[in-house]
Amino acid sequence: MPKKDSASRVIVALDLTDLNSARELLQKLKGVIGFYKIGFEFFTAHGWKAVELVREFGSKVFLDLKLHDIPTTVAKTAAVICDHEVDMFNVHALGGIEMMKKTRQAVDECTKKGKKKPMVLGVTILTSHNQDVLSKELGIARLLSEEVMALTRLVKSAGLDGVVCSPEETPALRKEFPSGFTLVTPGVRPGESSRDDQRRVMTPLCAIESGSDYLVIGRPIVQSPDPRKAAELIVSEINS
Repeated sequence: MPKKDSASRVIVALDLTDLNSARELLQKLKGVIGFYKIGFEFFTAHGWKAVELVREFGSKVFLDLKLHDIPTTVAKTAAVICDHEVDMFNVHALGGIEMMKKTRQAVDECTKKGKKKPMVLGVTILTSHNQDVLSKELGIARLLSEEVMALTRLVKSAGLDGVVCSPEETPALRKEFPSGFTLVTPGVRPGESSRDDQRRVMTPLCAIESGSDYLVIGRPIVQSPDPRKAAELIVSEINS
């Protein structure tokens, strides 16, 4: 992966429902942040208008819908997403290798028609999950770290571009996949911030040092009294 400046490695999560509030935030962060995540909440409220809003500010879009369905349905959805030319989107690795391969094929076919090629990621285990959730609630026998590694290998074999994972797993993943495979990590919190509903977290600098390519950060910036200052401090921490 080409070397990136610190600011371009921060993806701010637009976990909002109001377009005007989102516009105000984008204006405040203009010149500091150029990559935004649009998840279920914002996309359900406004659909492709949310994507268009981010593009108005010349910023990149990570469409975080974690697609997980039968292979044909996900592949057709991926083609629609590709047609709208977002920069990054994801599917659930637990959907299986056939689903991910069909997603790869659908995106490749779309880009052959002249559409911009998005980065396609596989979601491993949510950062709100820990070992107890994995074993006691979901019935997955493997250790969490082993499950993340197994799913990442599946994502790689399906031909996707990288994974969404906790920063706690990035050192092991980066060791096995040293280059050309993107690691995007939510669960990133500045030292003074609340964990909220995240269970596997790390500070921005530690996450970068552990091997993360992109950091997804929401509430510490979005809910800050001064979002621009909060973003600048995070970028400064990474630069340090």
